[in-house]
Amino acid sequence: MADEMRLLREQGVDETLIHGVEQFRDCYPVDEEEKGRVAPPLLPFYGKEILEQAIAALLEGENLLLSGSKATGKNVLAENLAWFFGRPVYNISFHVNTDSSSLIGTDTFVNNQVSLRKGPVYRCAACGGFGVLDEINMAKNDAVSVLHAALDYRRIIDVPGYEKIRLHPAARFIGTMNYGYAGTKELNEALVSRFLVIDMPPVDEGTLSKIFGYMFPDGKKEAVAQLCGLFLDLQEKAENGEITTRALDLRGLLAAVRTIKTGLKPVLAVKMGITNKTFDIFEKEIVGDVVMTRIPESWTAADVFEGQ
Repeated sequence: MADEMRLLREQGVDETLIHGVEQFRDCYPVDEEEKGRVAPPLLPFYGKEILEQAIAALLEGENLLLSGSKATGKNVLAENLAWFFGRPVYNISFHVNTDSSSLIGTDTFVNNQVSLRKGPVYRCAACGGFGVLDEINMAKNDAVSVLHAALDYRRIIDVPGYEKIRLHPAARFIGTMNYGYAGTKELNEALVSRFLVIDMPPVDEGTLSKIFGYMFPDGKKEAVAQLCGLFLDLQEKAENGEITTRALDLRGLLAAVRTIKTGLKPVLAVKMGITNKTFDIFEKEIVGDVVMTRIPESWTAADVFEGQ
């Protein structure tokens, strides 16, 4: 628990909230069979105010909806919160085929008897996990009906033909949603009312520097500054409508930097991680021009990392 709380204290999170998280962990130990779902996130989340809002909501038994544009750290925040609270994570991605049975469970045969094969919402509710409802605004009506019950203040899910599921007191649900993705829709008021909503701000230079410093502690300061600047340039162009958000891919940029460390030429790595994410020839040219201003053709891995 020391690592989790240290990250919160380093960011100046209110000590009362940190104490509340510690009490929560002590009050709700994790079952042995669920401990494999409790794992540190790949990236820490940086943002004191957002963390304080999220922690306060979860301590009070509320569910969270994280809304915002691409690359604002919604899933990173959800993973970090589960780690801070020491809860098993159930990732539930919504798509056109997600229905109530895929969330609650389906009938199956076990020892020649019909039994319920439990779905992720059922398991999360029963064990006191944190359910991450990814792209919740892609959920169709059949799935939304399950969410209404799971998120309701009564904390009971009624499964036809089976006993009611009473949510574990530690169970929480964290929804994430991007604006404008294909297949998304407006969430109805009844569903939104069951969440406290955090509007995630765009990532800034300071946060990017911390992320790159954490992921690549041996990165050269000048090179890291150019990589951060590349992302911020693309973010500005996306906000201004000059390009789509396809190339605005922080995961892709971090993956590209990892291939640079392996020995790949930086311009080729960034081409894979950023430029080639867009398939429109004119947009690709714009992105390529931005890359050229930040990543010189002559760069090698030695220009990005110490000791290469």
